Amino acid sequence: MSEGWSAARAAHWLAEAFESGDPLAPLPEGIAPRDKAEAEEVSAAVLDALAITPCGLRVWRPGVAGPMVEARLLRNGATVSLAGLRYPVVTAAVIGVLAEPLDPDEDSPPVFARLHPALDVSATRFTAAPGDDLTLTADLARLGLVIAGKGKPAPDAPVRVSLAPKGTRARGAEVDVLAALNDAAREARRWGGLPAGALLVVAGLSAPVAASGTLHANLGTLGAAEANFA
Repeated sequence: MSEGWSAARAAHWLAEAFESGDPLAPLPEGIAPRDKAEAEEVSAAVLDALAITPCGLRVWRPGVAGPMVEARLLRNGATVSLAGLRYPVVTAAVIGVLAEPLDPDEDSPPVFARLHPALDVSATRFTAAPGDDLTLTADLARLGLVIAGKGKPAPDAPVRVSLAPKGTRARGAEVDVLAALNDAAREARRWGGLPAGALLVVAGLSAPVAASGTLHANLGTLGAAEANFA
């Protein structure tokens, strides 16, 4: 880590923006994280500053992950206000509820009690959308509102995933959700592991779409989830 750098300083900026809802200018040199370890330390320090205990890990895209916050988990059919969401991006997602702990010293496949189809709504606290993975990671992997559909057993084959306005057809693409969750489990172990009952969230299972109207994510045999944007 860079000499004189402090995760607490960067976390203070982000936590203040989290609480106030005010937009945040780019983190200045000397405060911004300079490598992945620093970015992850900032992410954890933000939650410490806000006295929030994470309920799992959310992977927004490969290389960008952050703590899942229970208050940002919404019911299927929820109405999401776009007020205050900067540069929102919506993708289809899957939530795995762990039936057994993810021990950081093991590499066996994760065991899930159930999987949920989901919509992932990501946004940023910054006035300009940051493009670098370090800032994205420090900012809790672009915040992450997650709308969860009904839980089902894990599928035994890839599922066809699509995301489109409700009432329209979308062909989608085949996605191996278990492989995606296995990759996320390796990331979670690198973060220190997760207990049984924790959530493992993988976003980005579809191409992103604009947050507008009612969006419907279909994950084949896993079911569907939808949200209204206003």
